[in-house]
Amino acid sequence: MSMLPQLLFTGIGIGSIYAMVSLGFVLLIRSANVVNFAQGEFSMLGAYLMLILLVSFHVPYAIALVVSVVLMGTVGVVFGLITYWPLRTRGQIPVIISTIGAGILLENTVLATYGPSPQVLPGLFDASGFLVGDIFMDSQYLSIIGTALALLVLQYLIFEKTMVGKKIQATSMDRETAGLLGIPVITLIFGIFFYSAALGGLAGILVAPILFVSVGIASVVALKAFAANIIGGFGSIPGAIIGGLLIGIVETLGAAYISGPYKDAFAFLMLLAVLLVRPQGLFGERVAEKA
Repeated sequence: MSMLPQLLFTGIGIGSIYAMVSLGFVLLIRSANVVNFAQGEFSMLGAYLMLILLVSFHVPYAIALVVSVVLMGTVGVVFGLITYWPLRTRGQIPVIISTIGAGILLENTVLATYGPSPQVLPGLFDASGFLVGDIFMDSQYLSIIGTALALLVLQYLIFEKTMVGKKIQATSMDRETAGLLGIPVITLIFGIFFYSAALGGLAGILVAPILFVSVGIASVVALKAFAANIIGGFGSIPGAIIGGLLIGIVETLGAAYISGPYKDAFAFLMLLAVLLVRPQGLFGERVAEKA
């Protein structure tokens, strides 16, 4: 039990990554009513872009970080033009299949170019961290938690407290009516594609110094972020945050106290438990349909 505070700190750090990627899912669900299953590939691609700028072009870290995030946002816009826009009137299933196919293409393109070997990406800070009591405050985990906290608060405020957030939600409910009311629907949707991809890329850059840069980041991060979305309540911003943090903490404690090799299974066991007890998720609303 003496390890518990350290494990909780580690779990919150990893859970913050899942929460950030899960918020990328939530953004597109609430704006375009789209589930983007390539969100994990955005994280992987962001980490590789950062590695290329640092190692191949020797760009300073801060500039490389900004350029990588902006490039990922641009990738998100192109991704939306290819996978979403031509299929926007054909329902959710064709768009979902399109995002899955595009994600597979991105992952295999990177795999063919750089191979399966993991590569090392330097962290944001040179110092490894410092001690607070018995807890070692790893600098990379602190940067993850701080960045995630700032972005989560900003995103929540935008969605719940600003007119832009209300327009995004109105667009999600009924695009045609929103357009008739003067809301710039197309601009909003592709703005969300930009931000969602940039958010995924940033998450990949932050977690890469811990998990290494490899194509495996995509599946690990995306599956757990999607599970966090379901646990928290599909399309809920607070739910995405709490769900991501819970998965990070549960898998870290499970790996330490039960079994390290089966660490990834604990997230999905928690998902099954939540679905059995509360199918709509922790923050989801129960939806009833008349016969």
